[in-house]
Amino acid sequence: MSFPRLRCVALLALAPLLAACENSAVAYSIEGKEHALTLLREQPYFWSDEVTQYIVAARLPQCQKKVRIHPGRTAMTDIEVFDAGYQMWALHQGARWYLASTETCQVQDWDNAGDAPPGALVGRFRLRDGVSAFEAAPTVAPAAGG
Repeated sequence: MSFPRLRCVALLALAPLLAACENSAVAYSIEGKEHALTLLREQPYFWSDEVTQYIVAARLPQCQKKVRIHPGRTAMTDIEVFDAGYQMWALHQGARWYLASTETCQVQDWDNAGDAPPGALVGRFRLRDGVSAFEAAPTVAPAAGG
């Protein structure tokens, strides 16, 4: 077997293994494409169930910062996003909380002692049909009558 043919066969054999790696980015658009929180997930090795995670806080052109958060698993745990005030959001994944601000351009761990959300649920980052997605929280219609 010639070298080019052997190389092609080897690449075809490795393709299913490489396809198992996750490399995804999904955004919660706040005010158009210039203002968003983005979740990045990277699984550098197919044999590992650990996924490196980042949150990007962006409000262009003033702010764009990528911050590594605690690793996740290939079986993604939802990350809930809550309104926490002016240009600030609280993110909740499992037992961990984070605060993200596009005003000060920061993302940091948050020791939420009461474990209660600081505001309304905006939505959640989750796996949908095997793909990372942001699902907005249902909006509550105002009560009719008066």
